[in-house]
Amino acid sequence: MTTPTIPGFTEHRVSVDDGVTLKAAVGGSGTPVVLLHGFPQTHLMWRHVAADLAADHTVICPDLRGYGASDKPVASGPDVYAKRTMARDVVRLAAALGHDRFTLAGHDRGALVAFRAAMDHPQAVARALFLDVLPTLDMWDALRGVNGAVGFHLYLMAQAPGLPEDMIQGAADVFFGYFLDAWTKDPDALPADVRAHYLAASAAAVPSIVADYRASAGVDVDHDTVDKDAGSTLAMPVTVLQQDWGAALGYHAQGLWSAWAEDLRHRTVSCGHFMAEEDPRLIASEIRALADR
Repeated sequence: MTTPTIPGFTEHRVSVDDGVTLKAAVGGSGTPVVLLHGFPQTHLMWRHVAADLAADHTVICPDLRGYGASDKPVASGPDVYAKRTMARDVVRLAAALGHDRFTLAGHDRGALVAFRAAMDHPQAVARALFLDVLPTLDMWDALRGVNGAVGFHLYLMAQAPGLPEDMIQGAADVFFGYFLDAWTKDPDALPADVRAHYLAASAAAVPSIVADYRASAGVDVDHDTVDKDAGSTLAMPVTVLQQDWGAALGYHAQGLWSAWAEDLRHRTVSCGHFMAEEDPRLIASEIRALADR
């Protein structure tokens, strides 16, 4: 099956670390916007949003380290897939493409990378948008008691190397397909060729995807804790779009985000988790409004 692409975008491979290159689709012209995908997806999740934004912005859509067609280094230590490392990749990628300052939007795992990039590199991240995620510390605090069942995959992939990789590789399409089906309200938003692409890309990246999640139960918590204890906040304008998970899990999402971002716009949306594919007009409009501030 032919791998789907974003029409009008060109593909680049950029070295961002020793032995690590990222694949990125780049299109449009104007002030730069970088879009980071979530799980279990690739940069292709932005195909509709990116095409819209390319009318008046330079749009950069990478596959994150460990995902899609980007390199997947062996997790030889906890920092290899730390969000701090993945965020540095993104800043270096943008710089290599000629952009030292940009608007950054991330979904799901990509939003956690975007959060760390905004914390660590405020000189590069002018504005930040996060889709359907909580900061790592707040996410773990929210998953209490039986509510933790919705995040079973977080606990599975937090285990020591071996068991989670073996279990997932034994039924990769079933595992990753579960999330593609359960987390979307509009199945038509993920056409067959796109769904097949996500499944194939994820099955080929099980060790690195698990390492990414394992980092969020370890080194990422350490990094966020240091920032929280220091009272550090995001220095740029921030937009957060989320489903109304708070009512089900018992937390106030806007309140949690307000502790991290003083200049915050928070909005609850009615589509499913894969909102960039389910309601691309809304997401493109929100990114454009933020980028043009």
